[in-house]
Amino acid sequence: MGSLPLEAMMPLNPDSFAGISMDRILDDVQRDILPGLTHWQSPSFFAYFPANASTAGFAGEMLSAGLNVVPFVWTASPVATELEQVVVDWMASLLGLPERFHFKGGGGGVLHGSTCEAVVCTLAAARDRALSKLGHEGILKLVVYASDQTHATFQKGASIVGIPPANFRILRTSANSGYGLTATIVQRAIEEDVARGLVPLYLCATVGTTGLGAIDRVRELGHVARRYGTWLHIDAAYAGSAAICPEFQGHLDGAELADSVSMNPHKWFLTNMDCCCLWVANPTTMTDALSADPEYLKNVGTASKMAETVDYKDWQIALSRRFRAIKLWVVLRRYGAAGMRAHIRRHIQMAEWFEHVVAADERFEVVVPRNFSLVCFRLRPRFMADKAVEALNRDLLAAVNASGRAFMTHFVVDDKFVIRLAVGGSMTEMRHVRAAWELLKEKANDLIATGC
Repeated sequence: MGSLPLEAMMPLNPDSFAGISMDRILDDVQRDILPGLTHWQSPSFFAYFPANASTAGFAGEMLSAGLNVVPFVWTASPVATELEQVVVDWMASLLGLPERFHFKGGGGGVLHGSTCEAVVCTLAAARDRALSKLGHEGILKLVVYASDQTHATFQKGASIVGIPPANFRILRTSANSGYGLTATIVQRAIEEDVARGLVPLYLCATVGTTGLGAIDRVRELGHVARRYGTWLHIDAAYAGSAAICPEFQGHLDGAELADSVSMNPHKWFLTNMDCCCLWVANPTTMTDALSADPEYLKNVGTASKMAETVDYKDWQIALSRRFRAIKLWVVLRRYGAAGMRAHIRRHIQMAEWFEHVVAADERFEVVVPRNFSLVCFRLRPRFMADKAVEALNRDLLAAVNASGRAFMTHFVVDDKFVIRLAVGGSMTEMRHVRAAWELLKEKANDLIATGC
């Protein structure tokens, strides 16, 4: 089984296996598990997007695991539900989200495990809202829209809620818009579908796409969505964290036109896995789609019968849920707004430096202008044909990762193989980014010298 040693595996006959001490188990972890891990908390981990960890996040996770409450309804753990409401409103305020997404403004939020859950839940809400008018047979008419840069989670979620794959509109973006989705493209697609008798159900706008960090034009898309009664979701899983800094809140301009917004504190907000914030402007649309109310789950008692009582089982797919709120609460209280802003800005400054040195080296090129802390680049010697350049960059990435001194991933855009360097590790410092650049130059020199 891959890199896991046979001696670390469980025996074929479980009945023959006696319990052992924790000391021995931890020794086995050290010997058999750790060597086979990709260490996401390494300061030289620049792959994918970050999965932030912190001492505060770790402490919050321990509290959640140790208390081990299951707050699916208010009475199951009242303070867990109420703390979650407080925390998501805090986050909405910090990110500058419109009042309509706050509980006090008629909206509200929930903590999920991932963006996929958030997308599935909002798709289900949009679907049921539409089918209440069309009838259940109308599901074959529902169409969903996203860009070719949108996370694959979107198509997975649409399939789960029953949207026919033929009704997925994955709209092409280009360098002209920085690979962001534009209103013109969406408007044209919707007009064509409406002319065919189809119903534009759901539009996903992304702020900070996974491949390139591209930014969809939220306000423009919001006006199109409003015109057709289409549910607009803003996926800010990665870059939403940057909105705690006032200078980046403009990327969410137009959020008041959206029906839902999501971002992941477990990516870039010093909050250990897992934690995804989802806000909805009209919670009833989602709870109508997701509610289950058997007698054994009903709240009992005067206080719990108040209209504002939230039962979070009706805001998610599963019944059981973790006490995620205490983790995010600990992180927010420990670092504060100023500390979180410094954390985000520090990474962006490192990425700015890296983008600058790449652009200054005539052998390399920055493929798309940097947004946030992601730099997409490639080695591009002038004397090489395009196919050779792709092979060269594949070899460069493989050499960098094989060195064990840094880890990066790739993307392909407009048939170009590009290397991604995503700055965001909790322990990453400028010296690690400088070392990554020196490593890239070293391996590039080796490859060019050998004619690869």
